[in-house]
Amino acid sequence: MTTSEAVLDARSLVAGYIPEVNILNGCDLEVRAGEFVGIIGPNGAGKSTFLKAVLGLCKVRSGTITLNGENITGRQAHELVPMGVGYVPQTKNVFPSLTVRENLEMGCFLKPSVFKDRFEYVSSMFPKLADRANQRASALSGGERQMVAMGRALMLEPKILLLDEPSAGLSPALQDEVFVQCRTINKSGVAILMVEQNARRCLQVVNRGYVLDQGRNAYTGSGRDLLADPNVIELYLGTLVKATGG
Repeated sequence: MTTSEAVLDARSLVAGYIPEVNILNGCDLEVRAGEFVGIIGPNGAGKSTFLKAVLGLCKVRSGTITLNGENITGRQAHELVPMGVGYVPQTKNVFPSLTVRENLEMGCFLKPSVFKDRFEYVSSMFPKLADRANQRASALSGGERQMVAMGRALMLEPKILLLDEPSAGLSPALQDEVFVQCRTINKSGVAILMVEQNARRCLQVVNRGYVLDQGRNAYTGSGRDLLADPNVIELYLGTLVKATGG
């Protein structure tokens, strides 16, 4: 597959936060139109760093990142939003003092005229948000706040949604609900790249997965194939399942 055929394509990515200390060491990854792709791996493997490198929040020292064939290496997050990138960080992903409606309005501040239509769309995805539209986000449960964060990221009709550990801190039941919501979003036509600490559950829901280790691609394949790979099970899934309780 050529770069132009992928929504997001990263090649030989080397990146880090501190000078001369690399977290990513030649990472390759692509997300095709309509795909649901997951990234798993042990702590410190570079999973969240990859997302931050895409968003210009981490220094890319070499390699390239393209979005729909256009080189976006080093572009800042605010430049990528109008280009079709949505992002849901792991923490501090809602404005707690604002209502649900106001949080969603922040998601389309670049195009306020589309708010009504997009609010109806997001409400169809997350009916609870319509019911709680006038509640402050601080009064919501963890799972509901995650819905608000994902809903806000969808307000400008992104082509790809980047999710950083969406199940973190949630109960098993709420984790399952979040994963179901992710699949619903993906089936609506939005490509998803998800970093996830619940490795086994991640591989159960994605089309394809990448296992990162020490900033490099250790394994890649369909979620089903990775779940059945003896090396992945022995080296990663067992440890990660114990660590996450999944």
